[in-house]
Amino acid sequence: MRKVAIVRLTIDQRVELTERLKREALTARQRRHFQILLLADEGLTDQQIAVATAGSRSTVERHRKRFVQDGLEATLVDKPRSGAPAKMDGKQEAMIVALACSDAPEGRTVWTAKLLANRAVEMEIVESTSASSVRRILKKTR
Repeated sequence: MRKVAIVRLTIDQRVELTERLKREALTARQRRHFQILLLADEGLTDQQIAVATAGSRSTVERHRKRFVQDGLEATLVDKPRSGAPAKMDGKQEAMIVALACSDAPEGRTVWTAKLLANRAVEMEIVESTSASSVRRILKKTR
């Protein structure tokens, strides 16, 4: 398959990448991005780069295209990721933990996640929540 986006680094870009690899504390993800560009500039195939960087071929393709379209800096810095905002703040989580530490409801020996979720809604700690959300909160506190 013929490559549509061919990486051609200038001498300055190549020097910058190799220097940053040597002197900066990088995450494994950042290191892989740097290495992908350097290896692509050497003319290796996507599959060879994927094997050398322990990544996937689609990651290599995506970074090659991003470099050609947006330039060096855009390729090295991840775009902000969309994600749902947290439904509960620290105060609400603390109130649920405190509720879990209190005595269990009458007729029960211990709180269940479902009972805690229902009680948190009844007490208007949160507007709505699920038993699995309560489990995750409690798991963080152990």
